[in-house]
Amino acid sequence: MVSHTLNSAYNPYENRNVEVPMSNVGAFVSLLKCVIGTGILALPLAFAYTGWLNGGILLILITILLIHGITLLIICMVESARRQEQGYCNFPDTMVYAFNQGPNWCRYCARASGFLVDGVLAFSHYGVCVVYIVFVSVNIKQLSDYYIKVMDLWIFILFVGMLSIPLFLIRHLKYLVPFNLAANIVMYLGFVLIFYYLFQNLPALSEREAFSEPSKLPLFFGIALFSVSSVGVMLAIESKMAHPEKYIGWFGVLNLASVVVVISYLIFAIMGYWRYGETVHGSVTLDLPNDEIPAQVSKAFISMAVFLTYPLSGYVTIDIIINHYLNRNGQLKHPHRIEYIVRLCFVLVCTVNAVAFPNLGPLLALVGAFTISLLNLIFPACIDMCLNYHAPYTYGKLRWKLVKNILIVIIGALILVYGCILAIMDMIKEYGGGSKKTTTLPVSNSTVAATATTAAAVAARFWAGDSND
Repeated sequence: MVSHTLNSAYNPYENRNVEVPMSNVGAFVSLLKCVIGTGILALPLAFAYTGWLNGGILLILITILLIHGITLLIICMVESARRQEQGYCNFPDTMVYAFNQGPNWCRYCARASGFLVDGVLAFSHYGVCVVYIVFVSVNIKQLSDYYIKVMDLWIFILFVGMLSIPLFLIRHLKYLVPFNLAANIVMYLGFVLIFYYLFQNLPALSEREAFSEPSKLPLFFGIALFSVSSVGVMLAIESKMAHPEKYIGWFGVLNLASVVVVISYLIFAIMGYWRYGETVHGSVTLDLPNDEIPAQVSKAFISMAVFLTYPLSGYVTIDIIINHYLNRNGQLKHPHRIEYIVRLCFVLVCTVNAVAFPNLGPLLALVGAFTISLLNLIFPACIDMCLNYHAPYTYGKLRWKLVKNILIVIIGALILVYGCILAIMDMIKEYGGGSKKTTTLPVSNSTVAATATTAAAVAARFWAGDSND
C-alpha cells in the first residue's frame, strides 16, 4: 500500500542521531583512505591496455559515473528517510521501502533485495580484509626473507592477524580518523619513493601510445572499475558525519575527495605506463628492484598503509552484523560487549581464512562484480525509478530521470555480465586446476546485446507502467 500523505517539511538530517559524529575533515581523510588502496598499483597496466590519453579520459568518465551512482543512492536514502519520517534509512531498508513504492512486480522481491544488499556488502568487505592480511604478510615476508631468513607465509599471516586485533576493537569511525590520516601519509610516502624510480630513464612520451586498440578496453575496465569505488565504506562515512548534508553536492566532501583521488590515479597511472610501457607488471611494485632500499621502504610504507586500513574496511561487515541483525531493534542488553566479541571473532576468522585459503582473488572478483554493478549502479537507479513511480512524484520533463536511470541500468548490467564471466573463468583456472595461461575474456556480441536488451526490457516496464498502479 502506497501512502501519499507525507510531511514534506520533515528534515532527516535534523533528526539523525549519531553516537560519536565525525567532522567534515575526518570524513574527507577517511574517504581518501577507503578509495586509494592497492588498486592504484595496477593502473599503469590498465593504461598500457588503452594508451595514456585514452586511459585518462576513460578513468575520469568511470569516476564520474560511479560517484553519480553513490550520490544518487544517498539522495534516495535521505528521501526514503524523509517519507518515513526517520533520521536515517540504511541501504537495504531503502531498497525494501523503494521497491514497495514501485510497480506491483517490484514488491515481490523487495525483502529479498534488502538481504542481497547486506550479503554482498558484508562478504565483499570480509574478503577485502582477508586479502589485506595476505598482502601485508607477503610484503613482510619478502623483507624478512632478504634480511633475516626464509620462513613460511602462515607465520606472518598469524602475526599480522594478531596485530590487527587492537586496531579492530575501535568501534567508532571518528576514532579511526588519526589512523586513516597516518595511512594516507605513509601511502603517499610510498608513492613518492616509487616515483623516484618512475622518473629515472624516462623515454620520450611519443614512444608511448595515446590510444591503443579497442579490443583491450575490457581489460582496462576490469582494473579501473574496482579501483575507484568502495560503496559500503562511503555510505558508512556519510552515516557517521556531524553534518551529513555537506557530504554530497558540487563542493561536498565526496566530490572533493574524488577529485584528489582522480588526480592521484592519473599521475600514478600515466607515469607508470610512461616509464615501463607495455612491459609493466600487474602491480608496478613488481617492476622495482628487490635489492634496493628505496624500493623496499616503499613496499613497507604501502603495506603499513594497508594494515592501518583494515579496521575501516571491516567496519561495514561488523555494522551489518550488529546493527542490521543482532541489535536491529536495540534488544541486546550488552551491545558493546557483544560487538567486541564479534569484532574479535571477525579478525580470527579472517586470519584462519588467510592461512587456509590465501588466494581469494577470483572469488572476491566475482563478489566485486556484484558490488560495482548492482550496489553502485543498478540498485540506485532502480530505487530512484521506484521512488518516483507514483504521483505526486515524477521523472521530470520528458522523463529525463527515467531515461538516465535506464542507461545506468544497462551499463551496470553489462559490467555485471563482464565481471561475472571474467571472475568465473579465473575461478575455474585457480580452483579447478586448469591452465594458468592468461586468456582474453570472450564476451561475445550476442551476450552483450542480450544483456542490454534484458536490462532495457525491465526498465521499459517503468516507462510504460501506469503511475496509478
